[in-house]
Amino acid sequence: METPPLVRRALALAEEQGFDKSCRPEDGALLHVLAARRGIARAAEIGTGAGVGAAWIVSALPPRTPFFTAELDPDLAALAAGLFVDDPNVTVQVGPWREVLPPEAPFDMLFVDARDAKDDVDAVVGLLAPGGTAVLDDFWLDPARPDARRDAWLQHPLLTAIELWVTPERRALLAVRR
Repeated sequence: METPPLVRRALALAEEQGFDKSCRPEDGALLHVLAARRGIARAAEIGTGAGVGAAWIVSALPPRTPFFTAELDPDLAALAAGLFVDDPNVTVQVGPWREVLPPEAPFDMLFVDARDAKDDVDAVVGLLAPGGTAVLDDFWLDPARPDARRDAWLQHPLLTAIELWVTPERRALLAVRR
């Protein structure tokens, strides 16, 4: 998959800032494909960082689809807001996701990229519309070993979820709210 121009700009911004926790290309491609699906009326992200994951999503969303992203660090949020300054459908919100995203919910797609959100399945599920999809990256422990975080998502009673290998070493979780 060719890297969209907006993603290339976000990657350059992350590199300029020395931000090394950005969405990896394999995860970005997955986000891009999922964002291009039909029927997404609202999308969001928890943990903006330098805006790389958001750029993958926004590059594929249908026109005029609102996208919200929450970032706790005001400096990173300002950088990301500058990246999306020309897109009236993108809102970069500064503050805790538990405070800034619920007024904008429910979401049809939600990229869960902040550690504390990955540990709070119920709060994230509360942001999803029925049929909405949550995407979580950065799962790399041996899948044969117990992983309470992974299992909480895979076994949640309101979700249908699966683990996908995005590289030979790393996995992502996809969860759809029933």
